[in-house]
Amino acid sequence: MSAVHLQLIRKSFAGADVLKGIDIEVADREFMVFVGPSGCGKSTLLRTIAGLERSDSGQVMIGGEDVTDLEPSQRGVAMVFQSYALYPHMTVYENIAFGLRMLKLPEAQIKERVQRAAQILQIGQLLERRPRALSGGQRQRVAIGRSIVREPKVFLFDEPLSNLDAALRVQMRLELIKLHKQLNATMIYVTHDQTEAMTMADRIVVLNHGRVEQIGSPLELYRTPHNRFVAGFIGSPKMNFIDVRVLRVDQAGVTIELPGGDPLTLPFDASSVKVGETLTLGIRPEHFIEERGGDIDSGLVGDVMVIEHLGGETLLHVRLPNDLVIQVKGSGESTAVDGQRLNVGFSIRHVHLFGEDGQALARVRSVAQAATI
Repeated sequence: MSAVHLQLIRKSFAGADVLKGIDIEVADREFMVFVGPSGCGKSTLLRTIAGLERSDSGQVMIGGEDVTDLEPSQRGVAMVFQSYALYPHMTVYENIAFGLRMLKLPEAQIKERVQRAAQILQIGQLLERRPRALSGGQRQRVAIGRSIVREPKVFLFDEPLSNLDAALRVQMRLELIKLHKQLNATMIYVTHDQTEAMTMADRIVVLNHGRVEQIGSPLELYRTPHNRFVAGFIGSPKMNFIDVRVLRVDQAGVTIELPGGDPLTLPFDASSVKVGETLTLGIRPEHFIEERGGDIDSGLVGDVMVIEHLGGETLLHVRLPNDLVIQVKGSGESTAVDGQRLNVGFSIRHVHLFGEDGQALARVRSVAQAATI
Protein backbone atom coordinates (compact mmCIF):
# COMPACT_ATOMS: atom_id res chain seq x y z
CA MET A 1 0.00 0.00 0.00
CA SER A 2 1.29 3.46 -0.88
CA ALA A 3 -1.51 5.79 0.21
CA VAL A 4 -0.47 9.20 1.56
CA HIS A 5 -2.33 10.99 4.34
CA LEU A 6 -1.46 14.55 5.34
CA GLN A 7 -3.02 15.53 8.66
CA LEU A 8 -3.24 19.20 9.65
CA ILE A 9 0.13 20.16 8.16
CA ARG A 10 1.31 23.63 9.17
CA LYS A 11 4.46 25.42 8.05
CA SER A 12 5.68 28.99 8.37
CA PHE A 13 8.78 30.85 7.24
CA ALA A 14 9.97 33.94 9.11
CA GLY A 15 6.59 34.26 10.78
CA ALA A 16 4.61 33.98 7.53
CA ASP A 17 2.17 31.05 7.40
CA VAL A 18 2.73 29.06 4.20
CA LEU A 19 0.68 25.93 5.00
CA LYS A 20 -2.37 26.44 7.19
CA GLY A 21 -3.65 23.10 8.43
CA ILE A 22 -3.56 21.01 5.23
CA ASP A 23 -5.53 17.76 5.43
CA ILE A 24 -5.40 15.55 2.31
CA GLU A 25 -5.76 11.84 1.61
CA VAL A 26 -4.10 10.44 -1.52
CA ALA A 27 -5.40 6.97 -2.35
CA ASP A 28 -3.12 4.05 -3.18
CA ARG A 29 -2.06 4.20 -6.88
CA GLU A 30 -3.81 7.52 -7.41
CA PHE A 31 -2.47 10.30 -9.63
CA MET A 32 -3.14 13.44 -7.62
CA VAL A 33 -2.21 16.95 -8.74
CA PHE A 34 -1.62 19.94 -6.48
CA VAL A 35 -2.46 23.09 -8.41
CA GLY A 36 -2.62 26.75 -7.57
CA PRO A 37 -1.00 30.13 -8.22
CA SER A 38 2.62 30.92 -7.39
CA GLY A 39 3.10 31.23 -3.65
CA CYS A 40 0.10 29.10 -2.68
CA GLY A 41 2.28 26.50 -0.88
CA LYS A 42 2.07 23.58 -3.29
CA SER A 43 5.83 23.00 -3.67
CA THR A 44 6.38 23.42 0.08
CA LEU A 45 3.69 20.80 0.67
CA LEU A 46 5.38 18.39 -1.77
CA ARG A 47 8.75 18.94 -0.12
CA THR A 48 7.11 18.24 3.25
CA ILE A 49 5.93 14.87 1.95
CA ALA A 50 9.44 14.15 0.68
CA GLY A 51 11.03 15.16 3.99
CA LEU A 52 13.00 18.02 2.44
CA GLU A 53 10.98 20.40 4.63
CA ARG A 54 9.85 19.63 8.16
CA SER A 55 6.37 20.80 9.09
CA ASP A 56 5.89 22.86 12.23
CA SER A 57 3.01 20.59 13.19
CA GLY A 58 0.89 17.83 11.72
CA GLN A 59 1.54 14.31 10.53
CA VAL A 60 2.70 12.70 7.26
CA MET A 61 1.56 9.09 6.74
CA ILE A 62 2.83 6.96 3.83
CA GLY A 63 1.55 3.43 3.40
CA GLY A 64 0.02 3.55 6.88
CA GLU A 65 3.38 4.45 8.49
CA ASP A 66 4.08 7.71 10.29
CA VAL A 67 7.09 9.18 8.45
CA THR A 68 6.86 12.71 9.88
CA ASP A 69 10.24 12.50 11.59
CA LEU A 70 12.01 10.20 9.10
CA GLU A 71 14.78 11.32 6.76
CA PRO A 72 13.94 11.60 3.03
CA SER A 73 15.86 8.41 2.22
CA GLN A 74 13.74 6.46 4.72
CA ARG A 75 10.33 7.51 3.41
CA GLY A 76 10.14 5.37 0.27
CA VAL A 77 9.57 8.33 -2.04
CA ALA A 78 11.33 9.55 -5.17
CA MET A 79 11.18 13.17 -6.33
CA VAL A 80 11.56 14.63 -9.82
CA PHE A 81 12.41 18.32 -9.80
CA GLN A 82 11.85 21.16 -12.23
CA SER A 83 15.61 21.18 -12.74
CA TYR A 84 16.93 17.94 -14.24
CA ALA A 85 19.96 17.98 -11.89
CA LEU A 86 21.94 15.46 -13.96
CA TYR A 87 25.66 14.93 -13.47
CA PRO A 88 27.22 16.36 -16.67
CA HIS A 89 30.35 14.15 -16.52
CA MET A 90 28.33 10.92 -16.29
CA THR A 91 26.56 8.99 -19.02
CA VAL A 92 22.80 8.48 -18.92
CA TYR A 93 23.37 4.96 -17.59
CA GLU A 94 25.62 6.26 -14.82
CA ASN A 95 23.18 9.03 -13.88
CA ILE A 96 20.32 6.56 -13.52
CA ALA A 97 22.45 4.03 -11.67
CA PHE A 98 24.11 6.51 -9.30
CA GLY A 99 21.56 6.28 -6.48
CA LEU A 100 21.54 2.49 -6.59
CA ARG A 101 25.33 2.38 -6.36
CA MET A 102 25.17 4.62 -3.31
CA LEU A 103 22.91 1.95 -1.79
CA LYS A 104 25.61 -0.62 -2.69
CA LEU A 105 23.26 -2.85 -4.65
CA PRO A 106 24.83 -5.67 -6.71
CA GLU A 107 25.89 -4.51 -10.18
CA ALA A 108 23.72 -7.14 -11.87
CA GLN A 109 20.63 -5.82 -10.04
CA ILE A 110 21.56 -2.24 -10.93
CA LYS A 111 21.91 -3.15 -14.61
CA GLU A 112 18.55 -4.93 -14.59
CA ARG A 113 16.75 -1.94 -13.03
CA VAL A 114 18.40 0.60 -15.34
CA GLN A 115 17.59 -1.44 -18.44
CA ARG A 116 13.97 -1.82 -17.33
CA ALA A 117 13.60 1.92 -16.68
CA ALA A 118 15.21 2.72 -20.02
CA GLN A 119 12.77 0.40 -21.76
CA ILE A 120 9.76 1.97 -20.05
CA LEU A 121 10.96 5.49 -20.95
CA GLN A 122 12.19 4.51 -24.43
CA ILE A 123 15.70 5.86 -23.84
CA GLY A 124 17.64 2.62 -24.28
CA GLN A 125 19.55 4.08 -27.22
CA LEU A 126 20.70 7.03 -25.10
CA LEU A 127 22.38 5.16 -22.24
CA GLU A 128 25.94 5.91 -23.39
CA ARG A 129 25.35 9.61 -24.07
CA ARG A 130 26.09 12.45 -21.70
CA PRO A 131 23.45 15.06 -20.70
CA ARG A 132 24.87 17.76 -23.00
CA ALA A 133 23.98 15.55 -25.99
CA LEU A 134 20.32 15.26 -24.95
CA SER A 135 17.27 17.40 -25.64
CA GLY A 136 15.23 18.86 -22.78
CA GLY A 137 12.63 16.12 -23.06
CA GLN A 138 15.30 13.40 -23.06
CA ARG A 139 16.95 14.90 -19.96
CA GLN A 140 13.62 14.89 -18.17
CA ARG A 141 13.14 11.22 -19.05
CA VAL A 142 16.54 10.47 -17.54
CA ALA A 143 15.54 12.31 -14.36
CA ILE A 144 12.34 10.26 -14.20
CA GLY A 145 14.34 7.09 -14.87
CA ARG A 146 16.54 7.87 -11.89
CA SER A 147 13.36 7.83 -9.77
CA ILE A 148 11.90 4.67 -11.32
CA VAL A 149 14.94 2.49 -10.52
CA ARG A 150 14.55 3.23 -6.83
CA GLU A 151 11.14 1.47 -6.93
CA PRO A 152 9.60 3.95 -4.48
CA LYS A 153 6.22 3.78 -2.80
CA VAL A 154 5.35 7.28 -4.04
CA PHE A 155 6.55 9.41 -6.96
CA LEU A 156 6.67 13.17 -6.37
CA PHE A 157 6.87 15.59 -9.33
CA ASP A 158 7.62 19.29 -8.77
CA GLU A 159 6.67 21.14 -11.99
CA PRO A 160 8.83 18.78 -14.10
CA LEU A 161 7.63 20.07 -17.47
CA SER A 162 7.88 23.83 -16.96
CA ASN A 163 11.28 24.07 -18.69
CA LEU A 164 10.02 22.42 -21.87
CA ASP A 165 8.48 24.09 -24.92
CA ALA A 166 4.71 23.89 -25.46
CA ALA A 167 4.70 20.97 -27.92
CA LEU A 168 7.09 18.91 -25.80
CA ARG A 169 5.04 19.58 -22.67
CA VAL A 170 1.99 18.06 -24.37
CA GLN A 171 4.01 15.00 -25.40
CA MET A 172 5.51 14.54 -21.94
CA ARG A 173 2.07 14.88 -20.30
CA LEU A 174 0.92 11.90 -22.33
CA GLU A 175 4.08 9.98 -21.45
CA LEU A 176 3.55 10.57 -17.73
CA ILE A 177 -0.08 9.43 -17.97
CA LYS A 178 1.07 6.21 -19.67
CA LEU A 179 3.87 5.83 -17.13
CA HIS A 180 1.40 6.02 -14.26
CA LYS A 181 -0.71 3.27 -15.79
CA GLN A 182 2.33 1.14 -16.54
CA LEU A 183 3.91 1.43 -13.08
CA ASN A 184 0.55 1.37 -11.27
CA ALA A 185 2.09 3.64 -8.64
CA THR A 186 0.98 6.51 -6.41
CA MET A 187 1.98 9.83 -7.98
CA ILE A 188 1.69 13.38 -6.64
CA TYR A 189 2.32 16.13 -9.15
CA VAL A 190 2.70 19.88 -8.56
CA THR A 191 1.95 22.45 -11.25
CA HIS A 192 0.62 25.98 -11.67
CA ASP A 193 -0.77 24.99 -15.09
CA GLN A 194 -4.45 24.06 -14.69
CA THR A 195 -4.44 22.45 -18.17
CA GLU A 196 -1.80 19.98 -16.97
CA ALA A 197 -3.88 19.32 -13.87
CA MET A 198 -7.10 18.74 -15.84
CA THR A 199 -5.53 16.35 -18.35
CA MET A 200 -3.41 14.26 -15.99
CA ALA A 201 -5.10 13.97 -12.60
CA ASP A 202 -7.43 11.39 -11.10
CA ARG A 203 -8.14 14.09 -8.53
CA ILE A 204 -7.00 17.68 -8.15
CA VAL A 205 -6.24 19.65 -4.99
CA VAL A 206 -6.71 23.39 -5.55
CA LEU A 207 -4.54 25.38 -3.14
CA ASN A 208 -4.67 29.09 -2.38
CA HIS A 209 -2.75 31.01 0.28
CA GLY A 210 -1.78 27.81 2.07
CA ARG A 211 -5.30 26.38 2.27
CA VAL A 212 -7.20 23.72 0.36
CA GLU A 213 -10.00 25.36 -1.61
CA GLN A 214 -11.43 22.15 -3.09
CA ILE A 215 -10.53 18.54 -3.84
CA GLY A 216 -12.21 16.59 -6.62
CA SER A 217 -11.97 15.06 -10.06
CA PRO A 218 -11.21 17.43 -12.95
CA LEU A 219 -14.84 17.40 -14.10
CA GLU A 220 -16.14 17.96 -10.56
CA LEU A 221 -14.04 21.09 -10.22
CA TYR A 222 -15.06 22.28 -13.67
CA ARG A 223 -18.78 21.65 -13.24
CA THR A 224 -19.34 22.35 -9.56
CA PRO A 225 -16.68 24.72 -8.16
CA HIS A 226 -17.22 25.46 -4.47
CA ASN A 227 -16.20 29.07 -4.74
CA ARG A 228 -15.24 31.87 -7.09
CA PHE A 229 -11.51 31.17 -6.79
CA VAL A 230 -11.82 27.58 -7.99
CA ALA A 231 -14.28 28.62 -10.72
CA GLY A 232 -11.81 31.19 -12.03
CA PHE A 233 -8.74 28.98 -11.76
CA ILE A 234 -10.10 25.83 -13.40
CA GLY A 235 -10.98 26.18 -17.08
CA SER A 236 -9.26 27.90 -20.00
CA PRO A 237 -10.11 30.61 -20.90
CA LYS A 238 -11.25 31.31 -17.37
CA MET A 239 -14.87 31.79 -16.33
CA ASN A 240 -16.51 35.19 -16.91
CA PHE A 241 -17.64 36.92 -13.72
CA ILE A 242 -20.45 39.49 -13.90
CA ASP A 243 -21.69 41.50 -10.91
CA VAL A 244 -25.50 41.41 -10.75
CA ARG A 245 -28.04 42.96 -8.38
CA VAL A 246 -30.71 40.86 -6.65
CA LEU A 247 -34.22 42.03 -7.61
CA ARG A 248 -36.33 39.41 -5.90
CA VAL A 249 -36.07 36.33 -3.70
CA ASP A 250 -38.93 33.84 -3.67
CA GLN A 251 -39.86 30.19 -4.06
CA ALA A 252 -38.61 30.15 -7.66
CA GLY A 253 -35.09 31.12 -6.59
CA VAL A 254 -33.12 34.33 -7.09
CA THR A 255 -34.13 36.98 -9.64
CA ILE A 256 -31.18 39.11 -10.75
CA GLU A 257 -30.72 42.11 -13.03
CA LEU A 258 -28.41 41.46 -15.97
CA PRO A 259 -26.20 44.16 -17.52
CA GLY A 260 -28.60 46.03 -19.79
CA GLY A 261 -31.49 45.75 -17.34
CA ASP A 262 -33.12 42.40 -18.19
CA PRO A 263 -34.31 40.34 -15.19
CA LEU A 264 -33.46 36.64 -14.94
CA THR A 265 -34.70 34.11 -12.37
CA LEU A 266 -32.16 31.44 -11.42
CA PRO A 267 -32.97 28.23 -9.50
CA PHE A 268 -30.49 28.69 -6.65
CA ASP A 269 -30.91 28.42 -2.89
CA ALA A 270 -32.16 31.86 -1.83
CA SER A 271 -32.12 31.28 1.95
CA SER A 272 -29.05 33.47 2.50
CA VAL A 273 -29.72 36.04 -0.23
CA LYS A 274 -31.22 39.49 0.33
CA VAL A 275 -32.89 41.83 -2.12
CA GLY A 276 -30.55 44.61 -3.23
CA GLU A 277 -27.29 42.82 -2.55
CA THR A 278 -24.72 42.17 -5.29
CA LEU A 279 -23.96 38.61 -6.38
CA THR A 280 -21.55 37.33 -9.01
CA LEU A 281 -22.86 35.50 -12.05
CA GLY A 282 -20.36 33.06 -13.54
CA ILE A 283 -20.53 31.83 -17.16
CA ARG A 284 -17.75 30.03 -18.99
CA PRO A 285 -16.78 31.35 -22.47
CA GLU A 286 -17.69 28.01 -24.05
CA HIS A 287 -21.21 28.18 -22.62
CA PHE A 288 -22.15 31.31 -24.53
CA ILE A 289 -23.92 31.00 -27.88
CA GLU A 290 -23.27 33.72 -30.45
CA GLU A 291 -26.94 33.87 -31.49
CA ARG A 292 -30.05 33.25 -29.41
CA GLY A 293 -32.13 30.21 -30.20
CA GLY A 294 -32.27 26.53 -29.29
CA ASP A 295 -31.30 25.71 -25.70
CA ILE A 296 -31.14 29.37 -24.62
CA ASP A 297 -32.81 30.97 -21.59
CA SER A 298 -31.37 34.47 -21.69
CA GLY A 299 -28.62 36.54 -23.22
CA LEU A 300 -26.37 39.58 -23.12
CA VAL A 301 -25.81 42.31 -25.69
CA GLY A 302 -22.40 43.85 -26.28
CA ASP A 303 -19.90 45.13 -28.81
CA VAL A 304 -17.09 42.97 -30.19
CA MET A 305 -13.77 44.54 -29.17
CA VAL A 306 -11.16 41.90 -30.10
CA ILE A 307 -11.34 38.71 -32.16
CA GLU A 308 -8.86 35.84 -31.73
CA HIS A 309 -9.01 33.31 -34.58
CA LEU A 310 -7.58 30.06 -33.23
CA GLY A 311 -8.41 27.73 -36.11
CA GLY A 312 -10.96 25.31 -34.69
CA GLU A 313 -12.49 28.00 -32.48
CA THR A 314 -12.79 31.76 -32.23
CA LEU A 315 -12.44 33.75 -29.01
CA LEU A 316 -14.46 36.97 -28.95
CA HIS A 317 -13.90 39.75 -26.43
CA VAL A 318 -17.24 41.51 -25.99
CA ARG A 319 -17.83 44.76 -24.09
CA LEU A 320 -21.13 44.85 -22.16
CA PRO A 321 -23.19 48.00 -21.34
CA ASN A 322 -21.51 48.23 -17.91
CA ASP A 323 -18.08 48.33 -19.65
CA LEU A 324 -17.20 44.82 -18.47
CA VAL A 325 -15.44 42.79 -21.18
CA ILE A 326 -16.40 39.12 -21.35
CA GLN A 327 -14.93 36.29 -23.40
CA VAL A 328 -17.15 34.27 -25.73
CA LYS A 329 -15.83 31.10 -27.33
CA GLY A 330 -17.38 30.55 -30.75
CA SER A 331 -16.73 28.14 -33.60
CA GLY A 332 -13.85 28.48 -36.01
CA GLU A 333 -16.43 29.55 -38.60
CA SER A 334 -17.51 32.63 -36.63
CA THR A 335 -18.32 35.59 -38.88
CA ALA A 336 -18.14 38.22 -36.13
CA VAL A 337 -16.23 41.41 -36.96
CA ASP A 338 -14.71 44.21 -34.88
CA GLY A 339 -17.28 46.67 -33.56
CA GLN A 340 -20.25 44.42 -34.28
CA ARG A 341 -23.18 44.52 -31.87
CA LEU A 342 -23.50 40.91 -30.70
CA ASN A 343 -26.35 39.16 -28.93
CA VAL A 344 -24.93 36.18 -27.00
CA GLY A 345 -27.21 33.69 -25.33
CA PHE A 346 -26.76 31.17 -22.54
CA SER A 347 -28.62 28.42 -20.76
CA ILE A 348 -29.48 28.62 -17.05
CA ARG A 349 -28.13 25.10 -16.53
CA HIS A 350 -24.62 26.35 -17.30
CA VAL A 351 -24.53 29.38 -14.99
CA HIS A 352 -23.01 29.68 -11.53
CA LEU A 353 -23.92 32.13 -8.79
CA PHE A 354 -21.56 33.28 -6.03
CA GLY A 355 -22.37 35.21 -2.88
CA GLU A 356 -20.57 38.27 -1.58
CA ASP A 357 -18.22 35.95 0.35
CA GLY A 358 -17.20 34.23 -2.89
CA GLN A 359 -18.87 30.93 -2.00
CA ALA A 360 -21.04 29.20 -4.60
CA LEU A 361 -24.79 29.19 -4.00
CA ALA A 362 -26.36 25.74 -4.09
CA ARG A 363 -28.42 24.98 -7.15
CA VAL A 364 -32.03 23.90 -6.55
CA ARG A 365 -32.90 21.12 -8.94
CA SER A 366 -36.54 22.00 -9.37
CA VAL A 367 -39.14 24.60 -8.46
CA ALA A 368 -40.70 22.01 -6.16
CA GLN A 369 -37.47 21.83 -4.20
CA ALA A 370 -37.15 25.62 -4.21
CA ALA A 371 -40.55 25.81 -2.52
CA THR A 372 -39.11 24.05 0.51
CA ILE A 373 -36.57 26.82 1.14
